[in-house]
Amino acid sequence: MSFKVTKTIDREANRLVKNYPEKRSASLMVLHAIQEEFGYISKDAEVWAAEKLGLKPINIHELVTFYPMLREHDPGKTVVRVCRTLSCALAGSHKLHGHICDKLGLDKNGHGLQRTKDGKFGVEFAECLASCGTGPVMMCNNDFYEAVSNEESEEILKKYDA
Repeated sequence: MSFKVTKTIDREANRLVKNYPEKRSASLMVLHAIQEEFGYISKDAEVWAAEKLGLKPINIHELVTFYPMLREHDPGKTVVRVCRTLSCALAGSHKLHGHICDKLGLDKNGHGLQRTKDGKFGVEFAECLASCGTGPVMMCNNDFYEAVSNEESEEILKKYDA
């Protein structure tokens, strides 16, 4: 998918810019809006955002590559995040991540976001998903799951595979 400015994203960016004393201050919010609509921030989107904010494209690219919540590439239809911080690790999150990767045909030792060949899933570790007492926890897009077993993860993935 290539980036095409829609009325929705243009209106949202204009609305966001109005909330700040300087256009550049809206940079992260505009990038989040782009990612919300398109799933990631392409080079063309970076150029458009820079023009909208009165910046150079490198200024926007620096933000996209610095912040881990911003993506340069399509992560897949469903992004699965497995918490890897201490509480979840002790509760088995590394085994859960490995199991999910095995089920989806991904490298369980791979680093960063891995995407399935069909584009249905992207899988990655996440830093603290803020439920330390109920690990291991995972998210599928914006849906949150606690105390997930390997078997439960398979059922959860089936819901998103439709």
